[in-house]
Formats: sequence, structure tokens, C-alpha cells
Amino acid sequence: GSCGPGYASPLDAMKGPREEILYVPCIYRNTGRKIPDFLATVDVDPTSPCYSQVIHRLPMPNLGDELHRSGWNVCSSCHGDPTKSRNFLILPSLISSRIYVVDVGTDPRAPRLHKVVNPEDVFWKCGLGYPHTSHCLGSGEIMISTLGDPAGNGKGGFILLDGKTFEIKGTWEKGDEVPPMGYDFWYQPRHNVLISTEWGIPKFLGYGFDPNDLGKGRYGRRLNVWDWSTHRYIQAIDVGEDSVPLEIRFLHNPDASEGFVGCTISSAIHRFYKTEDGAWAAQKVIQVPSKKVEGWFLPEMP
Repeated sequence: GSCGPGYASPLDAMKGPREEILYVPCIYRNTGRKIPDFLATVDVDPTSPCYSQVIHRLPMPNLGDELHRSGWNVCSSCHGDPTKSRNFLILPSLISSRIYVVDVGTDPRAPRLHKVVNPEDVFWKCGLGYPHTSHCLGSGEIMISTLGDPAGNGKGGFILLDGKTFEIKGTWEKGDEVPPMGYDFWYQPRHNVLISTEWGIPKFLGYGFDPNDLGKGRYGRRLNVWDWSTHRYIQAIDVGEDSVPLEIRFLHNPDASEGFVGCTISSAIHRFYKTEDGAWAAQKVIQVPSKKVEGWFLPEMP
């Protein structure tokens, strides 16, 4: 029978056909050039005469957005639903707090802007700002993590978008307790868990890294554990002051109860895992030595 988007399993995805185009967010903010960010379409088909070239640019209608991450409107969680199609790309703007929805289905080689979710909707409907990672859920909704509140203070919450209208539905999290910072997240429904990470407080990192902000609680140090079914924040795992845990991934096997997270300032990789009592823990498994450098604002670069 017919299937929906994505693949039935990560193993099937690995065996799937090679991609022919890539969509790449390109950022002009903080470069001194007053030009909108754009979405580049890159030809990666080795048999194409345009191989490795940018074949299309879609400029955003505003300045200073800082496109950061992107995500699909639907994912392999909807693989069994033939009515669903992976035809829109979600582009949160880290600094402006806009969310762009780009139509990549009508003409995949020349995407077009479909909808703009304005910052005030993010601020007023969610009490959040500085959106970062976008993931599509099995429910058909789209979930976007945030770094802060509208004023630029740290707040690690989640925005929910309707998967068809792309209107804001509200926040995913329930309860009063929310992590003090946010960044990336990944979830494993078979273990009833979502784990999010922490970058830093937007009003301090928004114009670039300042080493004077270290040691003041302005950069992240925790893996934050959520109950997937109740949407409640239940545990914090401390991986060290100013470690800044960023990208987090469970193993590809959806039954796996472990994964890895990369920490930028501490230059470490931690394995996180479910313990026998059902809680979660982390252990450092890789430590990359800092490099002695010249021309940077610190003598060593992590």
C-alpha cells in the first residue's frame, strides 16, 4: 500500500536513495551587510551539470532574522499516513523570533515563502522567544524549542504549531517549572522521555561570545529531562559549569535508552542513559584538548 513521508525505520532511511538537493540557511546578520538571510538550494546530484552549485536563493522579507535551524512539517512519525506530505520547511529565526514556513513541494528546486509567523504571536501566545530547533511530531504538530522569553531572559520552553495551518497553538510544556535555558532537544516516546539542552541567555549571547560572561551562570550546563506524556519537566542532569551542552541525539534505534550530547565550551561529549531506577544520568566519554591559538580573545580555543 501507499505510505506517508519518511521511512519506516532509521535502517530503511540509510538504504534509501541519495538526496539530489540540499536546503541551506545562509545568514547575513552581524556581517556588516544589510541584506536579508536567504535559503540556498544546492544541487548535490553528481550526474547534474550544476553539481555542487547554488541553483536558487530565497531571500527572507526582513533584515536581521538569523536563520539557524530548519525542520520538516511532517516526519517519519507519520510514515503510515499517506495523506501527509513532507512539502514545507520550517525556519525559526533565532534573533527576530519570526518563524518562516517555506513551500518546497510545489517546486523543490525553487522554494517559495508560504507563511510568516510574526514575533508578537510567539511572544503573546507562548511567552517565549528566540526559537531554535524545529521537530515534527507524530501528532502532526510542529514543536520548536526556545532559548528565552520575549525580554531575552533564559527560558527553555517549546512552541507548538498546527501542522496544516502553521498557526501557533500554544506551548508544549505543562506545569510551572521550566528550565532556565534551552537549545536543542530529542525525544524517545518508547521510553516516555524528551531531553533538551542549554546554550545560554539570549540577551548575553545575541551579539556573540564574550568570555566575560563565563562563570556568571549565563551559559548552559544541564541536560533537562521531560516526561513525554505529561509534558512536565522532571529532572536536570548537570554536566559542568559553562559546559554548554548543545546538539543531542538518541541512538537511531527507537528502542534505545541512550544517546550522546556534544558540549561546546568544555569540548566534551557525554553519553546519557536511563538508569535501573528509571531516572537518567550522563557520563563524559570523550574529552577534546583545547588548542593554543593566536588572534582570538583567549589564548586557548575549546
